[in-house]
Amino acid sequence: MQIATWNINSLSVRLPQVLGWLAAHPVDVLCLQELKLTDDKFPFDAIEAAGYEAAAFGQKTYNGVAILSRAPLRDVVRNIPGFGDEQARVVAATLDAPGGPLRIVNGYFVNGQEPGSEKFAYKMRWMEALHDWLRGELAAHPRLALLGDFNIAPEDRDSYDPVGLRETIHHTSEERTHFRALLALGLTDAFRMFEQPEKTFSWWDYRMLGFQKNRGLRIDHILVSEALKPLVESCTVDRAPRKNQQPSDHAPVVAELRG
Repeated sequence: MQIATWNINSLSVRLPQVLGWLAAHPVDVLCLQELKLTDDKFPFDAIEAAGYEAAAFGQKTYNGVAILSRAPLRDVVRNIPGFGDEQARVVAATLDAPGGPLRIVNGYFVNGQEPGSEKFAYKMRWMEALHDWLRGELAAHPRLALLGDFNIAPEDRDSYDPVGLRETIHHTSEERTHFRALLALGLTDAFRMFEQPEKTFSWWDYRMLGFQKNRGLRIDHILVSEALKPLVESCTVDRAPRKNQQPSDHAPVVAELRG
C-alpha cells in the first residue's frame, strides 16, 4: 500500500490538482495540510466520487488537515487531546490494512515565524504536547505513521543553504531537537531509510525562482513506527505537481509499504 502527505496550500484552489494527482497516483492514504477552509466547505462529495473517505478538520482561511483513505476510517481524533489549541493542526484515524489496523496521524506543524517570537514559543509547546500524546498513541497503536508538514529541516542536507540559514526558522537547534525526540519514541524517517538524490526537497518558495533553482527545504515527512519500518519499500518526493499552473509550494511525499 501507499501512504502520502501533501501540503496543498488551499484545497478550494487546488482541489482539481488533488483529484488529478489521485487519479494518476491512486494511493491508499493521502494526508493533506493547509486546507484553508471550514468543514462545511470541505468537498466530501468530490473526494467520495474519487473513491476516498475523508476525515477533515478545517479552519477558515488558515491551517486545516484531512486524511483521505480508500478504506473506512474510525476512531478519529482532532487536535492534540489535552492541549488547548484554537488552530486546526492534527487529525488522526485508524483504518484496516492487509497487515492489520494502521493508525494515521496527520499534522500541520507550527511554522514558528522566527526564534524568540511568541509563535516560536507556541511551536515549542505544541511539539512537546505532540510528543507526549504520541507516546500513548504508539503504545495503543503499534502500527502507526506520522505524516505531515513538519516545518522542520531535520539535517543540513535537508536545506539548500544550511550555512546561510543556520539557526533560522526550520533550521534551529531547538526544532531539530524536537524532531529527534519524535524519532526517540521509536519512529523512523522513511525517506532516510533509502539512498536518495542529493538536494531532494519537498518545499520551494514561490519567490526568486525558488523551484527552478532548487532553492528548497525538505520539511514534509513520513515517520513510521518500529512495527511498520520493516515494511517500508520506498519513500520519494513527487516533484511533478510543483510544475503545475498555480501549484502548491509543497510537493507530495509518498511511502510504499508491503502491508
